[in-house]
Amino acid sequence: MQKTKARTKARNKKQFDPLAVSKPANIGLNIYLIFLTISAILPFVFVFIISITDESYLAVNGYSLFPKELSLDAYKMVFSSGSSILNAYKVSIFITVVGVILALILTTLYAYALSRQDFEFKGFFTKVSTIPMLFSGGLVAGYLVMTQVLGLKDSIWALILPMLLGTFNIIIMRTFFQTSIPKALIEAATIDGANEFQIFFKIVLPLSLPVLATVGLFLTLGYWNDWYNAMLYIDDLDKIPVQYLLIRIQNSTSFLSSRGGQIGGVAAQAMKTLPKETLRMAIVVITTAPIAITYPFFQRYFISGLTLGAVKE
Repeated sequence: MQKTKARTKARNKKQFDPLAVSKPANIGLNIYLIFLTISAILPFVFVFIISITDESYLAVNGYSLFPKELSLDAYKMVFSSGSSILNAYKVSIFITVVGVILALILTTLYAYALSRQDFEFKGFFTKVSTIPMLFSGGLVAGYLVMTQVLGLKDSIWALILPMLLGTFNIIIMRTFFQTSIPKALIEAATIDGANEFQIFFKIVLPLSLPVLATVGLFLTLGYWNDWYNAMLYIDDLDKIPVQYLLIRIQNSTSFLSSRGGQIGGVAAQAMKTLPKETLRMAIVVITTAPIAITYPFFQRYFISGLTLGAVKE
């Protein structure tokens, strides 16, 4: 009898061996993931190759993964401004670091208050945070408030304040606090005599690294890629971020290249040969590279932050 049970158990184990069943699926899944990885990396590699392709070769032969003529004219033109591009990078880094820190502080405080069921004005502040997502004051009103009321024309703070609080970020953090922070832990801390600030800074924040990294990455992308506010509020060339500086360089190059036919002589020929397509791709590489380099450090927390607050057990 025992031998029969042993044979049956061995037969069932052999029949439902998870390794034997999942091996073909794992191979197929790995091939699929490799294909997705290549499809995600290849466009950026292609953009970089175009940026180092000779402009005249590109005009004749079009885009190619393996160009026969290479040139760094686009990067030379971008970095020919010398101190201007370096100063623009400093401005972008300052705006991004300060803006992300301040935005995380305000967003976490706001979202934590909304996540507490015993907060008396929870409904009111939820509506206050939701209305701007549905209705905007408009460009004119925003410009008047920023320049006339706050007096921030040509100020670095005009590039930081507009993005400090976002409804989407508040919703993500509020959901995370409601679903991933045990209520029993907060109640135990309250019984032990901890006040709200002690609970928030010593208990809630240390458990919220995934959502902080997720929202922090969103904010970093927003501040680093922002050029629209600089176009509206900044006239001082020493205070413009790198994205807006590169856009100005590209627009100037396109203008000179389009006017080359109206000027005779050597100057006209030089203007016609200015890099246009390669310059556009070089700008993409320069603005994207810092984010692409820093993203792997946030990836683990980024994925956790998106999934932990998504499902309530």
